Amino acid sequence: MFDALSDRLRTALAGLTGHGRITEDDVNVAMREVRLALLEADVNYKVVKDFVARVKERAIGQDVIENTNAGQVVVKIVHEELTAILGAGDRTFRLNGSPAVIAMVGLQGSGKTTSSAKLARWIVRQGRQPLLVAADPYRPAAVDQLMTLGQGLGIPVYSAPPGTPVVDIATGAVAQARHTGRDVVIIDTAGRLQVDDALMAEIRALAAAVTPTETLLVVDAMAGQEAVAVAEAFHATTPVSGLVLTKIDGDARGGAALSISAVSGVAVKFMGTGEKTDALEVFHPDRLAGRILGMGDVVSLVERAQEAYDAKESERLAEKLRKNSFTLDDFLDQMQQVKKMGPLGSLMEMIPGFGGAAKQAQAAIDRGELARVEAIIRSMTHEERNDPGILNASRRRRIARGSGTSLPEVNRLVKQFGEMQRVMKLMRGRGGRLPGLPMGRP
Repeated sequence: MFDALSDRLRTALAGLTGHGRITEDDVNVAMREVRLALLEADVNYKVVKDFVARVKERAIGQDVIENTNAGQVVVKIVHEELTAILGAGDRTFRLNGSPAVIAMVGLQGSGKTTSSAKLARWIVRQGRQPLLVAADPYRPAAVDQLMTLGQGLGIPVYSAPPGTPVVDIATGAVAQARHTGRDVVIIDTAGRLQVDDALMAEIRALAAAVTPTETLLVVDAMAGQEAVAVAEAFHATTPVSGLVLTKIDGDARGGAALSISAVSGVAVKFMGTGEKTDALEVFHPDRLAGRILGMGDVVSLVERAQEAYDAKESERLAEKLRKNSFTLDDFLDQMQQVKKMGPLGSLMEMIPGFGGAAKQAQAAIDRGELARVEAIIRSMTHEERNDPGILNASRRRRIARGSGTSLPEVNRLVKQFGEMQRVMKLMRGRGGRLPGLPMGRP
């Protein structure tokens, strides 16, 4: 979602290369481009105006210390101010009560039901036992959708006969949770096509009946400034405590995500980064600001790796790397583990300095290049995967036919794997250092 904005901001700030003291002219040129980039990304005009004014005020007259340039100093200021915009409001997520009750509210089509299931899965990872509640008696498929999602996650779903009032569904669900020992209740409430008095009254009645510790408004980040207007309307008339931004992985301009908290006063607490039930992240404004500015997000990358990787398997592969016995079978296993962490493009955005290459990496995946590599390896025999040195011309032609690829593609993979083994061997001989790097640089 932030690709175009990231490119524009990086280009604008890269032009600041001077040393000494940052002048007003330096900042004005960069901020003109930053202002245009934010406005084109559909960020709220008042938010952009205040943001640019604060950055200029802080940047003009700043001393550029040794080993840095003006651009690096301004990037630090922009990062801090961007974090402040994204982090407006109280982002604390509370699970108080026995059981803790969470009401999911929002308009139809915002991703409310899917977000309820995603949140339930996230809560399970926190060591809690959630109960999902189908409290949308108006949309016929809503109950079935939540039932299917709950079944896939192994999480029970409470529902009531058609025509049961929403408040009765909620109170019945809380009683059921107490009876079955479930300590979190997630209520998927009814949505509407637009904000109306009946919807708001229903949410207020539900809040009075079961006293949710969190009332999360689910907002479609691709809806632009309409999403901001929805957040303002809900916040003005209902007890909304936080936002869930969905479809962050979409190709919209992203302005709503940047300005929604600053305008509405409601904090973003979670963001949906994909369609699967594991694609929900706790919202960290400093990390997202870092991604937008191409500074990476190593902490989130490590967290994803910890969730996806099997510790024993990682130790086994590390030992094979040390002994230089890493095979194509092991390489295939590593590919599967990386795929569990999410789209390659989003992973590369988290690596400092690799933000600009993220789109190319994801484009390569979309073209099927990784799938072709996997097909080539799977078309090899176990013996060939263990020892690619036995791959003569006849075997390579057979592998190309079997994988639906070409002979040059097979040759390229074998050559690249051979190069990787050679580098590993050199590293082993140099105490884990890459060739050409000084001591102490693993």
